[in-house]
Parts: sequence; C-alpha cells; structure tokens
Amino acid sequence: MIKSHPRWIDYVWRTIYRAGFPLARCWWRLIQSTHEGALVAVYAGPDLLLLRSSYRREWGFPGGGVGPGETPEAAARRELAEETGLIAETLQPAGDHAGIWDDRRDHVYFFELRLDFVPDLKLDGREITAARFTPAADLSGLALTGPVAAFLSGTVKRSV
Repeated sequence: MIKSHPRWIDYVWRTIYRAGFPLARCWWRLIQSTHEGALVAVYAGPDLLLLRSSYRREWGFPGGGVGPGETPEAAARRELAEETGLIAETLQPAGDHAGIWDDRRDHVYFFELRLDFVPDLKLDGREITAARFTPAADLSGLALTGPVAAFLSGTVKRSV
C-alpha cells in the first residue's frame, strides 16, 4: 500500500475534510442535491487501483465531480492527475450509472486506464491518504464506495 507522508498542514486539511464531509452530506440531503461525477478504473496488469480518502472508510477510484462546462472525460483526467499524479491523454469510456450516494442523486461516468506497469503515484496526503493496487480476487473483502461497487458488480450501463 502506498501512503503519503503528511506534514502538519496535511493534518489540518484532513481534519477539515473529515468535519466538512458529513456537513456537506446533510446539506445535500436537505436541498435534494444532484451531482455528476467521473471515476477512473486504473488497471496495472490484472490489478486495480483503489484510493482511500481522508473523509471515507471505503476504498474508491480516482475521480470526482464534473464541473460546469466540463466533459466527463476531462473531469476524469483532471481528477486522476490531482489525486494520483497520473497524466492520461485519453481514457476508455466504460459506461455510466445513476444512483443515490452520499445522500444525493448522482450520475457517474466511468472510464478505464490500462497500464502494463505499476506507476509511481503522488498522493496529496490531504484528500487522498492511501493507494493500493489490488488483485480482483481480493476486492470482495474490501469496503468500497457505492459507485465502485456498482462498477465491479456489472450493473453499470457499458458504453459502446
């Protein structure tokens, strides 16, 4: 497992994320928020990259929200670079799925990046605190975010 080496300011940011996320979820529930996200399944050979954020217990994929005027693929590439340091010129569309996660309606677009090697990752130590490449056989024993569980279960509507 890859972990960041935090400095004191990273601990402050982690605390802000941990306190802010439950408050954000309450706000999203109150206003009945909708969200559009983009996630990237990164494979190094047969293993899949999972990230742990400072404000969740579950493992997830690199990704985040799609900004105004941004395409899902552009958001996925941006979030991948921000969270892992990986730069991908293009990503393979892998489908989309709508659900209710984090107390809001969410439409998530999935992309795949397939690598022949385990890359060096650069975690920020604030939002993203750990990363691991995991064999498919070991995924069933892990706590995963809702969108990642949907992707791995095959319920995602695959892109053509």
